[in-house]
Amino acid sequence: MSKFTQKTIFSIFILFSTFGKVAAQNNDTIQIQETKQDSIVERNAETNHLNYKRLIVPTALIGYGVASLSVKGIKQLNFSTRDEINEHKPDHIRLDNYTQFAPAALVYGLNAFGVEGKHNFRDRSIIYGTSMLITSAFVVPLKHIVKEERPDQSNNLSFPSGHTAIAFASAQFMFREYKDTNFWLAISGYSLAVFTGVYRMLNDKHWAGDVVAGAGFGILSTELAYWLYPKINHLIGGENQNATTMVMPFYQNKSIGIGFVKNF
Repeated sequence: MSKFTQKTIFSIFILFSTFGKVAAQNNDTIQIQETKQDSIVERNAETNHLNYKRLIVPTALIGYGVASLSVKGIKQLNFSTRDEINEHKPDHIRLDNYTQFAPAALVYGLNAFGVEGKHNFRDRSIIYGTSMLITSAFVVPLKHIVKEERPDQSNNLSFPSGHTAIAFASAQFMFREYKDTNFWLAISGYSLAVFTGVYRMLNDKHWAGDVVAGAGFGILSTELAYWLYPKINHLIGGENQNATTMVMPFYQNKSIGIGFVKNF
């Protein structure tokens, strides 16, 4: 890979890293101490409201992506970025198919090795599964409504980037789980999300605007999942304290879903 391509990738990385830091700084919220019987650790429970400060960054990212579809100057930036990348013919690798899930996998792996996050296995599975469902609800219909052609002309499902949306939803999930105990660990997931977004462009699968919008939809999906969690948990658990519930997100044959089993 040439020095010029490396500089291009580094510039994109700095752009996303800046948005990630702003998102982290805007994630302050009022908290109350609460002990949950179904939790393996004592944790801070956030008040049940949506902090609108959390929506600033994802809204800005989505707005830029939407503007890239029609605003001449921003749309031209899509083409110029792609031309600069293809001029140096970077190697196409498919790690982005796996790194999109890496931050979430790290959350489960770290908890298995004793590095506990905010929620236990059941609770975080509900949250992450909800985030994946919301992400799909945003991304899949938009792809078929917008019908933007991919840079490699393989189909008309370019906007927004689904891989990037999942990657940033996973990174935001990791951030929310660890931000109160280990800030640097919490933001480390964003580097994997940025890698995923950059390589969607290097692999000629997405325009820059698709990737930026995907990042916004991913962050927004996880924020909505955390906001909805108390309501979903109440719906699942009800008032029967003896009920047992298992919730597991799954990915199979390019389909994302959530499995649910409840014993009364």
